[in-house]
Amino acid sequence: MRGAFHQSGSVDVMGSHAHVSGHTHASTRRLVIVLILLAGYMLAEIVGGYLAGSLALLADAAHMLSDVAAVSLSLFAMWFARQRSGPQRTYGYYRAEILAALANAALLLVAVAYIFVEAYKRLRQPPPVAGLLLMGVAVGGLVVNLVGLWLLRHGRKTSLNLRGAWLHMMTDALGSVGAILAGILVWAFGWNWMDPTISVLIGLLVLYSAWGLLKESVAVLMESAPGRIDVDEVRSAMLDEPGVLEVHDLHVWTITSGLDALSAHVVSETPHDPELLGRIRRMLHVRFSIHHQTIQLEPPDFDEHRPVI
Repeated sequence: MRGAFHQSGSVDVMGSHAHVSGHTHASTRRLVIVLILLAGYMLAEIVGGYLAGSLALLADAAHMLSDVAAVSLSLFAMWFARQRSGPQRTYGYYRAEILAALANAALLLVAVAYIFVEAYKRLRQPPPVAGLLLMGVAVGGLVVNLVGLWLLRHGRKTSLNLRGAWLHMMTDALGSVGAILAGILVWAFGWNWMDPTISVLIGLLVLYSAWGLLKESVAVLMESAPGRIDVDEVRSAMLDEPGVLEVHDLHVWTITSGLDALSAHVVSETPHDPELLGRIRRMLHVRFSIHHQTIQLEPPDFDEHRPVI
């Protein structure tokens, strides 16, 4: 019985890794700037929230603290992912970014719990709030978050880790809008209860963002197929290639954001056919943007379960 013709790799493995690396260096500079902005204004919000007696502002500061932690974690993960790995870690440390995204989601959930508990206490007995001070500090927080969102606007589309940091800032920006609204209503009408009410709405928004990020991070760690790829469509496209008789043991997963992988066994009429292998790999690269591929060509009579003697 003839053996299977096996070839692994990708159409442009080094190119795809270089793309990930180049994206990482550009994103690192932006994240450092964002971290400095967030850390500075977080302190201002803590002081302003304490002086104004505002839960909405303190909640926004708590969320900004989670932003600082999230961005710091993202920077560490991006640095760690670039470190040289030993022979036992064949994919390097790329998954560090996914772990950071998961940790960011957990931090968001902790922030939500804090906001809800404090809002419940203040709704039962609303304390006085300095509306003008609340408004002024919240406006500054909104400006800082808008600058951060602008800096990270491109990276969020290519990195789940950066998307986590971007989501932190987006929810924080909306939280600042809520705090501004609470400040206006407290200052204009004396509605102190609006402060904790707005805080609950901020918390619900944060919860929504955290849940989506949590699901995506877990999906990558569980090696589920990327959401943008239909595995049945991939199988059909491979079967449509002339000379392919069967496709089995097909797996598609994400190594890290922007780097999807595929492995498959392909039964073909001519198993020692580099041209067929090249056509399949090019098709997967162009049609599905799968850069890292491992494909094993097998003859029709090949029994992979036969014991090796």
